[in-house]
Parts: sequence; C-alpha cells; structure tokens
Amino acid sequence: MKIEYFNNEAVRFIETSQVKTGVVCDVYSFVEDDTKDLGIVIVVKGESTPKQKVLAGVKTEEIFISGCGTLEIKRASGVIEIYDFPGDVITVSVQVGDVMQWKAVDGEDLCFGEVCYPPYKDGRFEVIE
Repeated sequence: MKIEYFNNEAVRFIETSQVKTGVVCDVYSFVEDDTKDLGIVIVVKGESTPKQKVLAGVKTEEIFISGCGTLEIKRASGVIEIYDFPGDVITVSVQVGDVMQWKAVDGEDLCFGEVCYPPYKDGRFEVIE
C-alpha cells in the first residue's frame, strides 16, 4: 500500500524493505520536511517485529494505523509498558535506551507508522532478538 500523504503531509516513497519473514516496511521521506522520515510497517497476523533497542536519534514516534496488535516497550528505566491496539492511545514515543516490539494479534495483520527524528540511519536500532 503506497501512500502520498501521512498526517496531511506530502511524502515520497523511497523503497520497500523486508525486515524479516512476515514484516515489511515501506520507507518514505517527507516532501517539505527533511528533519524526519517515515516507515509504514505491515506485520502479518501472528508475527512480530524484531525486539529492537533504540541507540540513536532525538525522537521516534510509533503510530498505530490499523489492525490488531500490541506494542511492548521496556523503558531505559526498566519499566515495562504494554499498549493494546486499537485502544485509547494512537501514538507512543520511544527514546534512546528503550527496547520495543510490535506483535500482530487476534488473527489480523497490523499496520503502524514509525516517524524518526532525524531521519533513520543504520545504527539507530539494535536487534536484541
């Protein structure tokens, strides 16, 4: 699913990346804002993203789009937060030192966005498992 706008901002498709079996990410740049970029991630039902530790960046926003799933974050402080989607929260910020993982549940694919400030570069995340 290619898009032209995200949250009313024009985006330009860059590439599709196979993260792992059952997880695909479409990468976009923002047409009028080079301080951030966007990944639209599809997680196939029953699958999960790799568990990733945030190593760099100013801010990373995880944004629920559709489907059913959970986002588990182990904060750098050791506190574990679990968000169920759909739910009351749509956007969750993760910071350097946090570990996160999305899971598609309830027999549905999950779609979420990830906005990275500044734009993603290799080394931003470390795969934990």
